[in-house]
Amino acid sequence: MFSWRDIGGGLVKGLKYVFKNYLFRRYITAGLFFLLITILVSFEFVPQKVNLQVGQISPTTIYAPKSVVYIDQEKTQAERRQAMEKVPRVPEINPDVSTAVRRDINQVLQDVKAVQADHDTDPAAKVNRLKSLLPFELPQQVLAELAAGSPAGTDQLAAGIDAVLSEILDQGEGVTPEKLSPAKDQAAAKLAARQFAEPYRLLGQNLVRHFLRANAFFDEEKYRLLQQEAAESVPPVRVSIQYRERIISQGDVVTEEHIAKLQALGLSRPQHSFATLLGTGLLVALLMTVLLMHTYIHHRDIYHNGSYLSLIGIISLITLIVSRAVMAINISHWPELGALFGYLAPIAAAGMLITVLLDSRLALLLVTILSLLLGVMAGNQFHFSLVGFVGGVSGVYSVSKLSQRGDLVRAGIYVGLSNVVIIAVVGLITGVPWYLVVTSSLALGIANGLLSSILTNGALPYLETSFGITSTVRLLELSNPNNPLLKKLLTEAPGTYHHSILVGNLAEAAAESVGAEPLVVRVGAYYHDIGKLKRPYFFIENQLGGDNPHDKIAPSLSTLILTSHVKDGVELAREHKLPQPIIDIIEQHHGKSLCSFFYHKALEGDRTESVNEEDFRYEGPKPRTKEAAIVMLADNIEAAVRSLQNPTPGRVEGVVRKLIKDRLMDGQLDECNLTFKDLDAIANSFLRVLSGIFHNRIEYPDMKQEMERRKTPYAGSRK
Repeated sequence: MFSWRDIGGGLVKGLKYVFKNYLFRRYITAGLFFLLITILVSFEFVPQKVNLQVGQISPTTIYAPKSVVYIDQEKTQAERRQAMEKVPRVPEINPDVSTAVRRDINQVLQDVKAVQADHDTDPAAKVNRLKSLLPFELPQQVLAELAAGSPAGTDQLAAGIDAVLSEILDQGEGVTPEKLSPAKDQAAAKLAARQFAEPYRLLGQNLVRHFLRANAFFDEEKYRLLQQEAAESVPPVRVSIQYRERIISQGDVVTEEHIAKLQALGLSRPQHSFATLLGTGLLVALLMTVLLMHTYIHHRDIYHNGSYLSLIGIISLITLIVSRAVMAINISHWPELGALFGYLAPIAAAGMLITVLLDSRLALLLVTILSLLLGVMAGNQFHFSLVGFVGGVSGVYSVSKLSQRGDLVRAGIYVGLSNVVIIAVVGLITGVPWYLVVTSSLALGIANGLLSSILTNGALPYLETSFGITSTVRLLELSNPNNPLLKKLLTEAPGTYHHSILVGNLAEAAAESVGAEPLVVRVGAYYHDIGKLKRPYFFIENQLGGDNPHDKIAPSLSTLILTSHVKDGVELAREHKLPQPIIDIIEQHHGKSLCSFFYHKALEGDRTESVNEEDFRYEGPKPRTKEAAIVMLADNIEAAVRSLQNPTPGRVEGVVRKLIKDRLMDGQLDECNLTFKDLDAIANSFLRVLSGIFHNRIEYPDMKQEMERRKTPYAGSRK
């Protein structure tokens, strides 16, 4: 038997397992963002300026904040219905029916004539024969008179019937099924009016009543197409609303026309139905799918990093919240400007943040998505989307080549100028008055740029810290010489500081040649030896002509001191909260290389051959990225070239290529993805930079000799 405690414990364990599942957390996070964004886009959380219903008494007088032309759907539908009703319902006459009716009647009359022309047959037999030929019954007396009649009388009847049929079937609209019975009565009356003899009159009337058929029919499909063409030919009824036109007065009863005008002006709260909510949800889901597919195809590292996807969702959500807030601002004394506050939506801030933190191409896609959602959120006013898109693209391109923090301020200016232009263009297209075009474009465009720049600058440090992202701005801050750690390195270990600057120059040039991150490499080079701050004078570059402390200690101890600067540097970097890529460079910039000087010194001093080479190697790990490997090579080469007595170009190139080859053969480059082609490009980059440092200099003449020459004007001249 299981107790409730066992069941509860199992349930808790199951829930813990589920929530620890990576995919489950991703799905929950995606669902949460989907729900929040859908609700944010679909519903109004702040009351609009106008919230009226049909039949309500207007509590205030409302004027149009702008000029607008819209299509009145009700009037358009009414006029199209009238046009459809005016389409005549004309039946089409089938001439085959008239021919068939005449043929059937003439056949009977020919049979009657044949009986009449037969003079050899008994009269009673002729009557019986005639009775059998007629498809209807006539009185016996009438049959006898017809049988005894002449064919000429029958021919006259045939001519009269044909004339009547022409009037009934072939003239006008013909005979429709609905009018068949009256048509038969009319044909019979017309025959009676021709004053035929009684037998012939009865015969003719019965013939037309029996054989007359409808010959005009309605083509319903053709009639429907004609009605549709008539409706489509009616142009939409356009209603023009002028700026400051009175829409409704205080105390008026709200009508459908009032509501239509308010909706066209964007002053009425939209009535959301389930279909609208469903459509918005499907749109959000579709856009999220497009974004995820893009990251899966083009940014696989971002797709598999849940925190990065959460970062994109948070930035999107905050951007939409701020956009919703600025659009809800109500300026009662200037409503026409307040209706344009959608231009303040900081779409550019989202684009700049994603560009700086993740990727510029991803930022462009996100700007497009947020611009579409902004248009839906603003009541399908997609001119806000256009302005948001142009400003967002400007922001992305403004920070794509970020080199200093001031570039973010400059990016805000570029966004503002772009917004000024596009808002003015949209204002002219939509018929906004000139003074409002100038005011809105200048005020709202520049304000949007400033708001986007402020949001980007303000949010960037928090997002970097929260999601562990090393942005360009953070790296630029670390490369500033006024950084406390660099200033400490300059004052306490000046030789190491200058060595690091040179290593940074070498490494940055090499990184650019092989597609690595130049800024990461430069900053990593600046900080790669900060561990030497713990014992600066144990390193030769900081020994300014004094005694070398390594001369007084064992090689093994010297090796321990030298190799410990890596561990000390990592601890110092974590203490100062340096980014992880920089810490990785500090930790890996020596790999597991050998302290060859002290190793050979130990071999010379120990004749027992008990020296272990592994005791004289750095702990590692080996470089695992291009950036760490480049810093390793630049560090070794700068120190080696600086120690050359006569650094000629040939000797410098020989040292550079030898050191790279040594590191390669020692296995220090096994774990990074550098190719032989990359190593050659790195060597060439090092040589270009070193040629500028160790170039040949002009030997200036001795200053004393120069002064003597100037005192003796003819010195050195030949007489």
